[in-house]
Amino acid sequence: MIEVLVITISNPLLIGIYKDKKLLKEIKLDGLTSDKLPMLFKDLLEEFEIKTIAYVNTPGSFMSIKIAYIFLKTICQIKKINFLAIDGFIFNQNSPIKALGKKYFINNNGVVKVDFLPNLSKIQDFELPKSIENIKFSQATLPIYNLPAV
Repeated sequence: MIEVLVITISNPLLIGIYKDKKLLKEIKLDGLTSDKLPMLFKDLLEEFEIKTIAYVNTPGSFMSIKIAYIFLKTICQIKKINFLAIDGFIFNQNSPIKALGKKYFINNNGVVKVDFLPNLSKIQDFELPKSIENIKFSQATLPIYNLPAV
């Protein structure tokens, strides 16, 4: 069974192709989500019989999350592919994620706040896991923005 994990909240975009829950292929793409995802998925859908697509729906670039959601949700509905979502902190060792200006999303025991980066904070790059067997994806796929109203 082929599953695809899409992380669009950072650059480069990371896409993992998983066969039987194990990483088969890793793709890194520099550029805009709106430019890169359609061309990539054209090729992926021709090459693989995809059963599930999961994407990071929080936190990060609002525009990237929205574009990924609309594009991937549409593909999943048309092709009858299972669609799932997950929190981005899982893929960067729970380190802060860039928000607006000089502020970052910070996960403190499951409570996400937006604040300036604490001193000595280390920012980890996003990484695709070698296996997705023990990762709990969510059926709730709507984007979660984590920012208060202005």
